[in-house]
Amino acid sequence: MNLFPKQRLSEAVFIAVVAGGLCSPVLAQSSDTEESALVLEEVVVTARRRDEGLLEAPYAVTAFTAQVLQDANVQRMEDFISLTPNVTLATSQGIGTSFLSIRGLTQVRNGESPVATVVDGVLQFSGIQFRQELFDLESVEVVKGPQGAIYGRNATGGAIIINTKRPANESEGYVTVGAGDGDEYLVEGSYGGALVEDELFGQISARYIDREGYLDNITRNEPADRFEDAVFRGRLIYEPTDSLSFDLRANIARHKGRGIGFQYQAVNIADDGITATGFGTDTGPIDANNVLPVRDNNVDYGERDMNDFALKVDWTTELGTLVSTTSFTDLEEWSDSDQFPYTNARSAPELFGFDGTQTGFFEIEAWSQELRFRSPDDQRVRWEVGAYYLEWDRFVSLSTGVDTGAGIIRLEREPTTDPRNPTTSFLADDNSNTAMAVFGQVNADLTDQLELSLALRYDEEERQQDISPLQFPAGEPGARNEETFDMVQPKITLRYQPSEEHNLYATWGKGFRSGQFNQNGISDVAESVGLIGITDVVDQEESESFEIGYKGQFFNDRLRLGAALFTTDVDGQHFFSFIGAISAQILTNIDEVSLQGGEFELQYLASENLTLYAALGYTDSEIDAYAVDSSVVGNDAPYIAEDTYNLGGQYEVPLGSSNLNFFARVDYERRGAQYWDVQNSTERDPLDFLSIRLGLSSVDDKWSLIGQVQNALDEEYNSEWVSGGFSAAAPGSIWNVRLRYNF
Repeated sequence: MNLFPKQRLSEAVFIAVVAGGLCSPVLAQSSDTEESALVLEEVVVTARRRDEGLLEAPYAVTAFTAQVLQDANVQRMEDFISLTPNVTLATSQGIGTSFLSIRGLTQVRNGESPVATVVDGVLQFSGIQFRQELFDLESVEVVKGPQGAIYGRNATGGAIIINTKRPANESEGYVTVGAGDGDEYLVEGSYGGALVEDELFGQISARYIDREGYLDNITRNEPADRFEDAVFRGRLIYEPTDSLSFDLRANIARHKGRGIGFQYQAVNIADDGITATGFGTDTGPIDANNVLPVRDNNVDYGERDMNDFALKVDWTTELGTLVSTTSFTDLEEWSDSDQFPYTNARSAPELFGFDGTQTGFFEIEAWSQELRFRSPDDQRVRWEVGAYYLEWDRFVSLSTGVDTGAGIIRLEREPTTDPRNPTTSFLADDNSNTAMAVFGQVNADLTDQLELSLALRYDEEERQQDISPLQFPAGEPGARNEETFDMVQPKITLRYQPSEEHNLYATWGKGFRSGQFNQNGISDVAESVGLIGITDVVDQEESESFEIGYKGQFFNDRLRLGAALFTTDVDGQHFFSFIGAISAQILTNIDEVSLQGGEFELQYLASENLTLYAALGYTDSEIDAYAVDSSVVGNDAPYIAEDTYNLGGQYEVPLGSSNLNFFARVDYERRGAQYWDVQNSTERDPLDFLSIRLGLSSVDDKWSLIGQVQNALDEEYNSEWVSGGFSAAAPGSIWNVRLRYNF
């Protein structure tokens, strides 16, 4: 008998943490003087391109300091996103594939992100860059609401701002070693300081993690989701005068791991349990909650090589500060796997593409330049103007092949007739793209309590797609598509601060996500299988949002509260479809979607040793118009978890006279039910996640030894589900341990 089912256990955790928070002031038994000395840490945020306190910022933001990131063991993007209300991230394939949803604005496969991601002042230009190992960080900010007027392209839902640790005069560093589930081991470290005191500073950081995998391939009797990642970062800061600074950064990342990683729910299986015999119901039902084991006979493999370089120059004059940011990125991603329906069967001549092989290849090179000039901060009217330019070239190829049992041949720019793995389809194109923008913003103190902010930005993207002359069987080899996407993005914000402890704000703005191209000939293929309304050009997505919010601090700055309500209308929301027979990946537009909801966040310093937090996010979505299929009007929009709950606490206390501290942290997340298609054909049930961290550290903070269990409730679920029955299983409970030494 299961005495502690998942639902009951999650409820018990909730009750225990809340009860601890309610009782802690009594248990602490501190004097009035001691109580008044307890205050929450002041947090500085930078979403408006200036430093300001979290409490005074007129936008909804979940901010993580360096200490919080370390305490919560944030190692990659999904870790801090799981702590943020109304934001979810699905990861199901290779390292370059992820699907972010923020307040109902969603990312789809091969589509643009709904947020601007800024790392050390440099805007990422591609979703393939998004997922990466995170370490040696100074801060992370998740800003919600339209930020297009400030950050431009793709910032319809907000911005994610990541700052790595900056070297200073005092030399310092750390080294971490770790081990974990799936035969994982990790080595990580950083060291930085002054090369020339007060003038030249340097920092080097590196991280290597290797893991055999969490999921099992029942055909190959080996792990199905290998993960190996190596990152090296270097940073050099030169400050010859107080008014001039040069910040040069390099990031080199190499990854090997999962490739495509799906299973198919509508296939009949032979008596061996691993070989497909045809399409049917043996592995059904077609349901987002149906978690299938991996049955591929070919290795599911992916890799990504990424090189990023950036130079930021700050020059301060009496009139203001000129900031120049130049970046260059070279990125290559490869993946291969079994083809649909992903089993031990090999290609059958009478069934085109039946369980063959598939490959995907992306090669991207980009450079960008941004110039901004801003006024000094110590004046009643503060302003900024600037311009941005981005140029990037992308080649992409998707292929299918015959599975003869001899493995998969790597294809990049050409198909193959090699009898071991001859190509059966090859879709490929070169893309030459440019993006440019001009922008400005003014923040004016109308009174000591009232501030008005006006921002305006114009973005234009020109895209050109040249079809490979070697493409077959669909499309028009050698053809060219050209399209321009543009939009003016205004934003108005009004902030009222009746006192230092309270902030009320209202904001209105518009957002823009560029359109793009489907692979040439997809419309013909889609029509042949009954999908109508598919075109080679995917229109741009436009949104209009309104938000009101409140922030406050209470109980002598021991309790911090934030709340916001929003409404968003979206025209042309991007949506993803898939044709398994030729691995065709298709983007379309949902004509009109309406979103409304809100967030609530609370942090409470219960005692000197105990900190508690709670958060709630809610998003109601509705499809208002869809020309392709009017019957779906009134349905929920896809990919959106209707609600999210976060609850947790951290406790740290000295152990007598042993010079040791005991550390404990609990993080609970409930992710609401969600649909994956416009028809709302199947709903993934709500998910409950619990993370537990326990450990010891030295009183002088020289070292720490902490163990963690993630998904402690062992939730079994699909990280992604695609209409038609394509599912990707997520791992269950995972443990790891980390030993860190600071020097």
